[in-house]
Amino acid sequence: MPPSTKFLIAGLGSIGRRHFRNLIALGEKDIVLLRTRKATLPDDELAGYPVETDLQEALKKHRPDAVIVSNPTAFHLDVAIPAAEAGCAILLEKPISHSMDRLDQLEEAVRKSGSQVLVAFQFRFHPGMLRAKQLIEAGEIGRIVSAHVHFGEYLPAWHPWEDYRKGYAARADMGGGVVLTQCHSLDYLPWLAGRVESAWGFTGKLSDLEVNVEDTAKIGLRFAGGALGSLHLDFNRQPPVHTFDIAGTQGTVKWDLADGAARIYRAEKKDWEVYPLPVEWERNVMFMEQMNHFVAVVRREVEPACTLEDGIRVQQLVEAVHESQRSGRVIDL
Repeated sequence: MPPSTKFLIAGLGSIGRRHFRNLIALGEKDIVLLRTRKATLPDDELAGYPVETDLQEALKKHRPDAVIVSNPTAFHLDVAIPAAEAGCAILLEKPISHSMDRLDQLEEAVRKSGSQVLVAFQFRFHPGMLRAKQLIEAGEIGRIVSAHVHFGEYLPAWHPWEDYRKGYAARADMGGGVVLTQCHSLDYLPWLAGRVESAWGFTGKLSDLEVNVEDTAKIGLRFAGGALGSLHLDFNRQPPVHTFDIAGTQGTVKWDLADGAARIYRAEKKDWEVYPLPVEWERNVMFMEQMNHFVAVVRREVEPACTLEDGIRVQQLVEAVHESQRSGRVIDL
């Protein structure tokens, strides 16, 4: 039987609650909650678990093995840096922060303490994504030539139980905006197509939503292998869409969140092959897989599948998009 592991969850909004439930489903019961009590969800399910309101006191008193950072983006490093200094393993929600500020402090704390960091880009655990990566790495579509992502959702529909205008995604002071909030695609596209060499971006507040951040973005990428990529991100799309396609010299791989399937067109066969999701698969499964992986990371059984360095590369790409919008230039990475 594995040793008991103590977890501290910092931030009990919707994603923090999901992590809490998934830990319990995996049989982990030694959980401490770090709260500001600003969450808009009911507290019934949290009853009986110890609650702290001061991070340093919580780290000193409970000595957790692992810290889950699921508070608003702009405050991630306020938790992650002390947790790393204490030597805790960290599940760090995406994006890792709202800017590059203090990321060097986090890197230094991790280096000194040996803390393990898993960045929570959960689409890396999606069966369709994993299948697409497998097909690409096996050379099934030849050399990659181009890639495109379309990721549009309607912000008020995300969390129907709360006023979207008060959520972190809608607010600059909490690290919102469509580029940061939907940066999943800025993680998985390089994961699938290779390192990004340069980027440009057009961003703006174009919808009728009551937000003080950009709600629409067009992004262009040049990959180190020469391929070109483009992304469309927005908070205005009804109905929602989340797709990508990657074209190579010998075919194309596509993925659509609507059915979760990966599809490949092989030029020599002139036909599509579909890889559907496993029967009874549902969205929380990828979060469960991620949490199961994190528990193994905490116990030093595996290395993180998505490292702090991966998260920093995404942050650099986000910064490049915003710098391009400000300057009108292509930004080299």
